Amino acid sequence: MSLAEHSLLALRTRLAASSSEAEILALAERSLTCANGNLSGNTYLWRDPAWTLAEANRVAKTARGEGGDFGDGRSPFWGVPVSVKDCFDLAGAPTTCGTHFYRDLHGAASQDSWLVEQLRVAGAIITGKTHLHPLAYGITGENPEFGDCLQPGNPGALTGGSSSGAAASVLEGSALAAFGTDTGGSIRVPAALCGLAGYRASLGRGGWRGGAHLAPSFDTLGWLFRDLEDGPLLGSAFGPIFPGAARLPRTFAVVGDSFLHDCEPAVAASLLRCQTELEALGLDAVTIEVPWWSDSMEIFAPIQASEAAKIHRGYYAEFEPSIRQRLEWGASLGAVAIAALRARHDEFRTRMDTLLAQHELLLLPAAPVVRLAAGADHSQTRQRLLRYTTPASLSGMPAITIPFAAGGMQLVAAREDDARLLVLGAALGAQRKSSGKSTRAAW
Repeated sequence: MSLAEHSLLALRTRLAASSSEAEILALAERSLTCANGNLSGNTYLWRDPAWTLAEANRVAKTARGEGGDFGDGRSPFWGVPVSVKDCFDLAGAPTTCGTHFYRDLHGAASQDSWLVEQLRVAGAIITGKTHLHPLAYGITGENPEFGDCLQPGNPGALTGGSSSGAAASVLEGSALAAFGTDTGGSIRVPAALCGLAGYRASLGRGGWRGGAHLAPSFDTLGWLFRDLEDGPLLGSAFGPIFPGAARLPRTFAVVGDSFLHDCEPAVAASLLRCQTELEALGLDAVTIEVPWWSDSMEIFAPIQASEAAKIHRGYYAEFEPSIRQRLEWGASLGAVAIAALRARHDEFRTRMDTLLAQHELLLLPAAPVVRLAAGADHSQTRQRLLRYTTPASLSGMPAITIPFAAGGMQLVAAREDDARLLVLGAALGAQRKSSGKSTRAAW
């Protein structure tokens, strides 16, 4: 069984039927053989096959029960190989945050982070801790210390970031689902560039104990995965998701041409296809123009830099020049300037709340490009990509990334409307299968 070909639902159904200890161990072993399968060999920044196999052996001995999503009384995550972004602690392993400095400064973690603790209790098999852009402060997946993260099977392309290794782990088949974080687009962009599904939770869902923040006003948890139908189960890791009780939305708004002026034609075509798919589910579309979004980066970037500067104070010189400059800029912003920015932030969030109350959902590309070439000059890439993701980031809103052969679309919902959003994504995935299209939708 290859993880690259199976969904969480299919895998758990099979494991529930067999309940074989040998199958759990074999699954873990096959996952480990796929690890670091990209040309850069750096999907994982920490992995210990012996530890993972010991975890698989522990999980395999969980007694069968009754009930639950799969009828065996076990968690939906039981026996499922997952990876964890290396900004969350795992007891006995270092947490690098994508840097040698933090790896060496803190050494091995003494206890599991909230997220790792939840996964282990649920019976997930953690395959290792994945590559990220340094400090999670970047969107390309480039890393001067651990190497740039290249896509498995597509070595000329970057994965995007900052949840770079998370995307690579799902692509290579070492993990069925990959835990990541999204501050300004760090799940949505890698998902779009790698042809994967993604879920960014509402701000405040889940727990950050033992996790390294970048900017707490914007940091969210989430997943990268292949099959849109797996979204509700994965989302349950951060808070209640009741698929049966969720009513599908009836309307959605599509961002108009004035915002999409720098969007590659292939991505714009995927946006129209996504609109068609949503309409086929019975949703009504309306096109909107959002000129007030032009302020989003002016608000987001300095608040992010200011919060990151506080977290990493005293260590700026330890990081690469582009990140060091952002931290120094953030530290230079005075209290009056930040207070004014936070007032603008509140106003922007209120306008977004009004927009989502009127239209229920918002559809736009997760990234305006199909591909980020490895080795190219990406000094201007961050600004271009974040223009598409910061409106949802400023608003603390959940989003799913819907994969297409050319790019990925983000569907944004109101805060704490995660359940309906994930259920809609699952319905979209089911519709694609019934029509003979893959989850990636190779139109």
